[in-house]
Amino acid sequence: MKQVTKSIFYMAAAAILFAACKTMTRTQKGAIIGTSGGAAVGAVIGRASGNTALGTIIGAAVGGTAGVLIGKKMDKQAEEIKKQVPDAKVERVGEGIEIEFESKILFDFDQSGLKPEAKKGLNELVTILKKYPDTNIEIQGHTDNKGTDAYNEALSQRRANAVMIYLVDKGVASSRMNPKAFGERYPKYSNDTDEGRAQNRRVEFLITANEKMKSDAQKEAQTSGK
Repeated sequence: MKQVTKSIFYMAAAAILFAACKTMTRTQKGAIIGTSGGAAVGAVIGRASGNTALGTIIGAAVGGTAGVLIGKKMDKQAEEIKKQVPDAKVERVGEGIEIEFESKILFDFDQSGLKPEAKKGLNELVTILKKYPDTNIEIQGHTDNKGTDAYNEALSQRRANAVMIYLVDKGVASSRMNPKAFGERYPKYSNDTDEGRAQNRRVEFLITANEKMKSDAQKEAQTSGK
């Protein structure tokens, strides 16, 4: 019974967040998201919306004044990534950053080995990641709907792993990263066209505050509130 009650609460919270987000700024979203159930609400929203990035970022949020402070730091980092990594789509979400690379930029079709030209964009991203060490990085692999579920799941995992291994080789701490496979389960684009399928073959980086950044932001929020 308790689990049913919790599920109802989380779904209600998710609905409220979706409605509110339409008229709120990024900073306001960051302030409210972390106070609305953390990882549990993030997971619910991620599944309900089909947006794994949104769910992960909401799940890592702290909210309140500390969340606003983290959001400002993420604003600065996101702007630098946009300038340094032109081949990537960069979006600020709540207290985090979503970075999307089309797989065709990173990999040949149906392959998990990084293309030589892909390393340029990743090298540019590495520069920013190393400049801001107090973050966690989830690396999500996605595919289109061609092939079996099992094959696509494995391919997306190999691609996420390949990206992580490359970043580690360039000096990004492995402890910051979490490679995850989503296969074909969460398309962002239409799988009915060649262009849409190409866009669904993507790798996403989700940047969120680590425990140090959260702790520093909470201390700063307490100090500023005195």
